[in-house]
Amino acid sequence: MTNVLVTGGAGYIGSVLVPILLDSDFTVTVVDNFMYKQTSLAHVAHRKNLEIVKGDVRNTSLIKSLISKNDVIIPLAAIVGAPACERDPVLASSVNKTATLDLISFIGKEQRVLMPTTNSAYGSGDRDNYCDENSELRPLSRYAKDKVIIEESLMNLKNASSFRLATVFGVSPRMRLDLLVNNLTYRALTDRYVVLFEGHFLRNYVHVRDVSKLFLFAIENPDIVLGQIFNFGLSDANISKKDLCLLIKRVLGDFVILEDEVQKDPDQRNYLVSNNKIEKAGFRASISIEEGVRELVKGLPMFESFPYSNL
Repeated sequence: MTNVLVTGGAGYIGSVLVPILLDSDFTVTVVDNFMYKQTSLAHVAHRKNLEIVKGDVRNTSLIKSLISKNDVIIPLAAIVGAPACERDPVLASSVNKTATLDLISFIGKEQRVLMPTTNSAYGSGDRDNYCDENSELRPLSRYAKDKVIIEESLMNLKNASSFRLATVFGVSPRMRLDLLVNNLTYRALTDRYVVLFEGHFLRNYVHVRDVSKLFLFAIENPDIVLGQIFNFGLSDANISKKDLCLLIKRVLGDFVILEDEVQKDPDQRNYLVSNNKIEKAGFRASISIEEGVRELVKGLPMFESFPYSNL
C-alpha cells in the first residue's frame, strides 16, 4: 500500500485532495498547524487509513521523520498568494522557501515528491503573453519568486514533479474567498457590482477538484510525470478578468461591471498559458468555470459569516 504525506493537508486544496486519496485506498498522513482554525478534515477523521499530525512544516525533525515513513510527498503547506506574503514576509519566506527547501533536502531515492508551484511565475509571458513550460520565468510577487527558487531545487531530483497551477477556484471545506473566481462570484452575490482595473489582463484557471485529481493521476503514473514540469489549467479558460465577470453575470444576471480606465491593478500578471504538455501526457482539467460559478452560488452562503481567505 502506498503511503502519502500531505503537508498543509487541511488547507484549501488539501481538504479536497485528502478524501480523494483516502477513497483510492492510500494511507494518508496530514501535517498541518491549523493556523486558520479550520475543521475541514473532521468529516474524514474516522477513516482508519488517515493520520492527522498537528505540527509546523518548519519543524525539521518532525518533517524528516514523517518523510521517512512515506512513499509520496505532496507539499501543500504554504502562505499562499501575493497579498498574504506581503503582509508577513518573514513568515512567508520561512514557510514557502526555507521549510520547503529543507523538505526537498530530506527526500530520498525511495520517495517521490509532487510539488504544486504556480503559473504566476510567468509574470506576463512573451510579447504575445504566451507561456509554455519552456518560457522564460518573470515572477512579479514574492510568492512567485519563492516558488521559482523551489522549483529549481526540486528539478535537481529525478523523482520529483512540478505542477505550475493556474488560479484555482471552487468550493472547498477550507474555503478561500480571496481567489479571483471565488472572490468575484462572492462580490456578485453580495455587492452586485465590481470595479475592475485593467480588465483585459488574461489569466488561466482550474477547479480545486481537478487539481486534486491531478495529484492522484501523478501518484498512479510516476513514469509519465517524474522529472517533469507541467502547466495545469483549463485550456479553454485563458480569459480576461472582464470576460470572467461577464461569465459570472450570465449565470447571475444582476451584476454591474465597472471599469476604471485610470488606475493600475496592483497584480500585473497577464498571460496566456499552454496546458498541452499535461494533456498529451494523459490528463486534462474538465470542470469549467461556469460549473464552478454555479457551484459557488450554491455553496458561498455557507461561508458568509467568516473571513474565508488567506488575509
